[in-house]
Amino acid sequence: QVQLVESGGGEVQAGGSLRLSCAASGSTFSINVMGWYRQAPGKQRELVAILDKGGSTNYANSVKDRFTISRDNAKDTWYLQMNSLKPEDTAVYYCYVLRTYGLTSWGQGTQVTVSS
Repeated sequence: QVQLVESGGGEVQAGGSLRLSCAASGSTFSINVMGWYRQAPGKQRELVAILDKGGSTNYANSVKDRFTISRDNAKDTWYLQMNSLKPEDTAVYYCYVLRTYGLTSWGQGTQVTVSS
Protein backbone atom coordinates (compact mmCIF):
# COMPACT_ATOMS: atom_id res chain seq x y z
CA GLN A 1 0.00 0.00 0.00
CA VAL A 2 1.10 3.54 -0.73
CA GLN A 3 -0.56 6.54 0.85
CA LEU A 4 -0.37 9.94 -0.81
CA VAL A 5 -0.95 13.32 0.78
CA GLU A 6 -1.08 16.45 -1.34
CA SER A 7 -0.58 20.03 -0.26
CA GLY A 8 0.00 23.44 -1.78
CA GLY A 9 -3.22 24.18 -3.59
CA GLY A 10 -4.98 27.49 -3.31
CA GLU A 11 -6.16 30.52 -5.20
CA VAL A 12 -3.90 32.70 -7.30
CA GLN A 13 -4.31 35.36 -9.95
CA ALA A 14 -3.57 34.64 -13.57
CA GLY A 15 0.15 34.80 -14.23
CA GLY A 16 0.98 33.69 -10.71
CA SER A 17 2.66 30.55 -9.42
CA LEU A 18 1.92 27.69 -7.06
CA ARG A 19 3.83 24.61 -6.01
CA LEU A 20 2.04 21.39 -5.21
CA SER A 21 3.62 18.70 -3.07
CA CYS A 22 2.80 15.03 -2.78
CA ALA A 23 4.24 13.04 0.10
CA ALA A 24 4.22 9.27 -0.18
CA SER A 25 4.34 6.74 2.62
CA GLY A 26 4.10 3.00 2.90
CA SER A 27 5.57 0.75 0.22
CA THR A 28 7.27 3.55 -1.66
CA PHE A 29 9.89 1.15 -3.02
CA SER A 30 7.19 -0.19 -5.34
CA ILE A 31 6.63 3.15 -7.10
CA ASN A 32 7.69 3.16 -10.75
CA VAL A 33 5.94 6.30 -12.01
CA MET A 34 4.73 9.35 -10.11
CA GLY A 35 2.73 12.23 -11.40
CA TRP A 36 -0.15 14.62 -11.39
CA TYR A 37 -3.58 14.59 -12.94
CA ARG A 38 -6.29 17.23 -12.78
CA GLN A 39 -10.03 17.39 -13.15
CA ALA A 40 -11.95 20.55 -13.92
CA PRO A 41 -15.70 20.82 -13.29
CA GLY A 42 -17.64 18.94 -15.94
CA LYS A 43 -14.50 17.51 -17.53
CA GLN A 44 -12.67 14.21 -17.44
CA ARG A 45 -9.57 13.74 -15.36
CA GLU A 46 -6.49 14.45 -17.49
CA LEU A 47 -2.80 13.87 -17.23
CA VAL A 48 -0.74 16.91 -16.29
CA ALA A 49 2.78 15.55 -15.79
CA ILE A 50 4.52 12.30 -14.96
CA LEU A 51 8.04 11.34 -13.90
CA ASP A 52 9.41 7.81 -13.95
CA LYS A 53 12.12 6.19 -11.87
CA GLY A 54 14.67 6.84 -14.58
CA GLY A 55 13.96 10.56 -14.52
CA SER A 56 12.01 10.78 -17.77
CA THR A 57 9.14 13.23 -17.81
CA ASN A 58 6.03 13.74 -19.87
CA TYR A 59 3.77 16.78 -19.85
CA ALA A 60 0.39 17.66 -21.27
CA ASN A 61 0.81 20.05 -24.17
CA SER A 62 -1.27 22.63 -22.36
CA VAL A 63 1.26 22.92 -19.51
CA LYS A 64 4.59 22.42 -21.27
CA ASP A 65 7.09 25.18 -20.54
CA ARG A 66 4.95 26.37 -17.62
CA PHE A 67 4.84 23.41 -15.23
CA THR A 68 7.74 21.34 -13.90
CA ILE A 69 7.58 18.03 -12.07
CA SER A 70 10.41 17.11 -9.74
CA ARG A 71 11.12 14.82 -6.81
CA ASP A 72 13.04 14.56 -3.59
CA ASN A 73 13.85 10.89 -3.18
CA ALA A 74 15.09 11.34 0.37
CA LYS A 75 11.66 12.61 1.39
CA ASP A 76 9.56 10.38 -0.89
CA THR A 77 7.97 13.58 -2.09
CA TRP A 78 7.42 15.04 -5.52
CA TYR A 79 6.39 18.44 -6.62
CA LEU A 80 4.58 20.27 -9.36
CA GLN A 81 5.85 23.79 -9.87
CA MET A 82 3.20 25.72 -11.77
CA ASN A 83 4.14 29.05 -13.30
CA SER A 84 2.28 31.48 -15.55
CA LEU A 85 -1.00 30.05 -14.35
CA LYS A 86 -4.10 30.57 -16.45
CA PRO A 87 -7.79 30.44 -15.51
CA GLU A 88 -8.08 27.23 -17.53
CA ASP A 89 -5.65 25.59 -15.10
CA THR A 90 -8.38 25.74 -12.45
CA ALA A 91 -9.08 22.19 -11.33
CA VAL A 92 -8.67 19.68 -8.56
CA TYR A 93 -5.16 18.29 -8.83
CA TYR A 94 -4.45 14.69 -7.85
CA CYS A 95 -1.12 13.08 -7.29
CA TYR A 96 -0.76 9.58 -8.60
CA VAL A 97 1.63 6.67 -8.57
CA LEU A 98 1.94 3.59 -10.72
CA ARG A 99 3.39 0.77 -8.75
CA THR A 100 4.71 -2.71 -9.40
CA TYR A 101 2.18 -5.08 -11.00
CA GLY A 102 0.22 -2.13 -12.38
CA LEU A 103 -1.21 -1.06 -9.07
CA THR A 104 -2.13 2.60 -8.72
CA SER A 105 -2.66 4.96 -5.80
CA TRP A 106 -4.23 8.40 -5.76
CA GLY A 107 -4.13 11.32 -3.41
CA GLN A 108 -7.24 13.01 -2.09
CA GLY A 109 -6.92 16.00 -4.41
CA THR A 110 -6.13 19.65 -3.85
CA GLN A 111 -8.02 22.57 -5.37
CA VAL A 112 -6.21 25.06 -7.57
CA THR A 113 -8.17 28.15 -8.57
CA VAL A 114 -6.78 30.74 -10.96
CA SER A 115 -8.70 33.98 -11.19
CA SER A 116 -8.56 36.32 -14.16
